[in-house]
Amino acid sequence: MNYKPALELSSTHQAADLDPIHASVIWLHGLGADGYDFAPIVEQLNLPKVHFILPHAPAMAVTRNNGYIMPAWYDVYGLTPVSQEDTAGIKNSQAYINALIQKEIDRGVPSERIALAGFSQGGAIALYSALRYPQKLAGILALSTYLPLQATLAAEAEAANAQIPIFMAHGLQDNVISVDTARVSLAALQKQQCQVIWHEYNMAHSVITEEISDIRQFLQQILH
Repeated sequence: MNYKPALELSSTHQAADLDPIHASVIWLHGLGADGYDFAPIVEQLNLPKVHFILPHAPAMAVTRNNGYIMPAWYDVYGLTPVSQEDTAGIKNSQAYINALIQKEIDRGVPSERIALAGFSQGGAIALYSALRYPQKLAGILALSTYLPLQATLAAEAEAANAQIPIFMAHGLQDNVISVDTARVSLAALQKQQCQVIWHEYNMAHSVITEEISDIRQFLQQILH
């Protein structure tokens, strides 16, 4: 896969010499978007000493969209995301995210101070990758998304992240990934004894101000 260099952001109020980076958030965009999609929200969060990595998914033909080539973390087949899943594509993205985590560790950020975040398809990869990562991570932001490859989680989950805090949020008017689909994923995570903080918002497949405020509070708690 051909990955463009990820967008990297830190708080605009951060003085590099006085306020060194002490935590990192790897934030994955949704289908058809790119790393710049969530740059404005990172600015709104204004979290000093936190390094944000916003990677760009590679371009690929997406089956559900008539083979149209667009940025995607994996292929999508049916109308519902779990009807048929692209196991190889999901694992390819997992390997790339693992490499991004290692890059942060190599620059001196401990794994337990690295969080994975994602919206829609990006959130699916964040959930999939973090729960299978062999070193303890700080937490997961799973926004307007679902748990992919649910049947393999019990066998593949890593003990290091069995109790990882998960902020999971969904819009009640979401017509891309239904809230019912998300609730099935929530139940699957809870069955695995995952620590999920569940939020529902009066929104569609999007992010709203109230949610951003809750995200900021969650990140402050897990990255303090």
